[in-house]
Amino acid sequence: MITSIVESVHEVPAAEWEHLARPAGLYLSHRWLAGEEEDPTATCAYALVRDLEGTLLAAAPLYLVRDEPNDSYRPETVLPPHLRPRVIAGARRGYHNTALTAPGLGPGLQDACLTHLRGAVRGFADHHGTTHWWPYLTAPAATRLAPLYPDNPALHLEDDAVIPLPGTGIDDYISSLPSQRRVGVRRERRDFAAAALDVRRQLLADCFEDAGVLLAGHQQDHGHDRDGIDAMTGLLKRQATAMGSEARVVAAYDGHRMIGFCLYYHYGTTTWIRAVALDRRHPAPHLYFNLMYYLPIEDAYAHGTTALHAGMTTIEAKRRRGAEVSGLYALVDGHPAGPSPRRG
Repeated sequence: MITSIVESVHEVPAAEWEHLARPAGLYLSHRWLAGEEEDPTATCAYALVRDLEGTLLAAAPLYLVRDEPNDSYRPETVLPPHLRPRVIAGARRGYHNTALTAPGLGPGLQDACLTHLRGAVRGFADHHGTTHWWPYLTAPAATRLAPLYPDNPALHLEDDAVIPLPGTGIDDYISSLPSQRRVGVRRERRDFAAAALDVRRQLLADCFEDAGVLLAGHQQDHGHDRDGIDAMTGLLKRQATAMGSEARVVAAYDGHRMIGFCLYYHYGTTTWIRAVALDRRHPAPHLYFNLMYYLPIEDAYAHGTTALHAGMTTIEAKRRRGAEVSGLYALVDGHPAGPSPRRG
């Protein structure tokens, strides 16, 4: 096998990368990673493992972090005190991570690919005088990678929620819930509809300024003082530019004023909730639940996806709406690297 490091995901053909990434999720997709290269807070690179014929077998984005604005990705916030890696392996955003391997590899070949990938990541981190970690690994990903990091057991960080979407429409989803929850969901949808708000489905590019104002308020309500209007509007503008028509918003308006929105993506077989924010000065009946769950679920069915990735936090509320919950883990490397892989 041949390992290498390249400096941009654009050096890997999109179809070749997507062959590995599409089963893994949005935050490891070619287009998402290309957009993340515009983030000035880290230097990007990509570890690749190919066979002797040049077929891509395994890969991981790498981030040498200079300034991490998100506390949940700061090692000093979520890792034990003696562990301070500066390189993130895998997805840096979205709280959903895995090492990428080609579909259909047998267990022995997959293990060999991951060993080579770990070596390439170590080499990159060592070149920069630090070590690496994999944050927010899914449970299957942590199980596959854990044998390669025997000195630091997997650390549980959070729980993750995914809502299955059976059948062909939202009525099928509601019917899959326990009877008491069915009554509650129908009431929440009915009360929201009675408020007669203007519900619009649009591209993020067409509303990122209004959404940025709401998102800044949401972040500051949760103690993130650095996430002001300029920062959040800039973040959403970069995302709109990078993701284009893939960045979808469902928003509620009272007249011309946006009072809540949900940003989401359809990718693979899943609809991925990216951000939800409300104007708390303008309450509406069950606005959050409709923006977070029911309106994106309607669009997910229309698009043909079979699950809604609802993510972390408020896990019990998500469980009550049918979510399957699993852990998210971190693995940390404390070892110096061996020989560095060649740069492609």
